[in-house]
Amino acid sequence: MTKTCGETNWLVISLLSSAAALGGFLFGFDTAVISGAVGALKLHFHLDNSLTGWAVSSVLIGCLAGAAIGGPLSDLFGRKALLLACAIVFAISGLASAFAGTLAEFATARILGGLAIGAVSVISPLYIAEAAPENVRGRLVSLYQLAIVTGILIVFFINLLIQKQGDQVWNAAIGWRWMMGALTLPALLFGLVVLPIPESPRWLVKVGRVNEAKTILERIGGKSRATSELAAIAESLNEEQGRFCELLSGGYHTALIVGIGLAIFNQFGGINAIMYYAPEIFKSVGAGRNSAFEQTVVIGIVNLLFTFVAVGFVDRAGRRFFLIIGSLVQILALVFVGVFIRFEHAQTLLLVSILLFIAAFAMAMGPIPWIVISEIFPTKVRGKAMSVAIFILWFSDFLVSQTFPVLVGHFGIAATFFFYAGCSAVGLIFVFALVPETKGKSLEEIEHGWRKHKPAG
Repeated sequence: MTKTCGETNWLVISLLSSAAALGGFLFGFDTAVISGAVGALKLHFHLDNSLTGWAVSSVLIGCLAGAAIGGPLSDLFGRKALLLACAIVFAISGLASAFAGTLAEFATARILGGLAIGAVSVISPLYIAEAAPENVRGRLVSLYQLAIVTGILIVFFINLLIQKQGDQVWNAAIGWRWMMGALTLPALLFGLVVLPIPESPRWLVKVGRVNEAKTILERIGGKSRATSELAAIAESLNEEQGRFCELLSGGYHTALIVGIGLAIFNQFGGINAIMYYAPEIFKSVGAGRNSAFEQTVVIGIVNLLFTFVAVGFVDRAGRRFFLIIGSLVQILALVFVGVFIRFEHAQTLLLVSILLFIAAFAMAMGPIPWIVISEIFPTKVRGKAMSVAIFILWFSDFLVSQTFPVLVGHFGIAATFFFYAGCSAVGLIFVFALVPETKGKSLEEIEHGWRKHKPAG
């Protein structure tokens, strides 16, 4: 594939990537909204630690199913069609969660929303990677992570504003319903934004709609680039049969290991233990209700700011550089969290430690796995392979969120964060040993690298 030339239409590329990345906004919004509602839900439904974990993690059951079916369905029906379907499901889930009368109804609505989250977590980065030029692909896919953390920050602000409208009794009865229902409006907006965008050109070539793919590629990079890119895509597709078993042979099995490993370590650093339970963590060390929510908003702000670091430099510094440096800082920060959470009067040091962890995650283990997972698999099975990796990511998220209250109850918060630090250390070793550098390479070049039984970096 030829490199990006002067004909590249950055406006078109930005519009396509931004529209798809809005799926990440809903992902972040819908997963993080629970952090503001969990305390109220515990009171409203009279939940013990185990059922509190279920109220938080039920959405992840849907995420698992959505991730499992999202890739194959997008291979069958197209990336755009699935994004539109996700928008509709997001809106329905938000309303159903807000009007839930029992924990079972609430969990069912959250599982429905999880279907959309899981599917969009596969399709959005996949769509961006398939449309983006190789020299800015990392930056554009990281827009998806930027959209996730923007959604998280916005919902933290919304939660803060809603919980200030009344006391604890009001929030337990009504406040959490407004938090959950707030998803509906951005879900409908997402659907409207996705409607005018074209289909993925690589998917169009895969299903034989070459002329449509050529038109889109010409809009993105000009006629000469479109011609050479179509030839490279066609050559790659001719060498694949589109069977999942291809990932288990030759060099592709290493790509599958890399994708699954990054998915696991994305979660087992404990990021969503903080995102889902941050107000409760701060309350446990003596913070008042308003203070706990305000500190949670600060977490969202730092998360957003440091994601810009990845967006700005990932295509220059490389994927491995960010993963290694970020993981080192992440390990150190988690150890500090475990130490300072033991002291009731160390709230400031605890907040600083958590913010250091968030900063490290936001520029490395947060966005980079999404980028690498969207890059490393062959075109004909990219949807299926990404579904496997993202399914594992959501399963890991489910384990972390479901077990966090139980681990804290049995071993204490400090020991739980020491455990996450140990998992992060194993993740760092994994990155050193197996994760290749993919910056500046076309998807077809990365694919050929695996086929030669060597990493693509």
